[in-house]
Amino acid sequence: MKTHLPKVNLEQRKWHVIDANGAVLGRLAAQVANVLRGKNKPVYTPHLDAGDFVVVINAEKVVVTGKKETDKKFMSYSGWKGGERFRSVEQVRAGHPEKLITHAVRGMVPKNRLGRVLMTKLKVYKGDQHPHSAQQPQPLAPAK
Repeated sequence: MKTHLPKVNLEQRKWHVIDANGAVLGRLAAQVANVLRGKNKPVYTPHLDAGDFVVVINAEKVVVTGKKETDKKFMSYSGWKGGERFRSVEQVRAGHPEKLITHAVRGMVPKNRLGRVLMTKLKVYKGDQHPHSAQQPQPLAPAK
């Protein structure tokens, strides 16, 4: 008996736009990761890229619950001694709010070549404007 592998047609990839205004960060990131991987399609296969493109707008208006705005820390390391740098969600939102969503989604996709390819299909923007109107993205309601 042979295993059936579905044909992933690259021309049938859709574009979705999600408004992050008032959406909870973790729930939004889980929904975006599922669409990027193609888990919402019947042709989903774990080792193939069957997902769609996702455009997230209003990244600065995403919500975190509890006291994560001040207590949650993002660490970066320069490679030098004492080169650790910690930033709160509040500080990241003030500088690059797109990084909040990108970091959350990156943690939910596979940590291999497939995950790196999937992350290229995620487009996150600070305001409510995006340059992908030519692709005619379909609105997708964020998870509540």
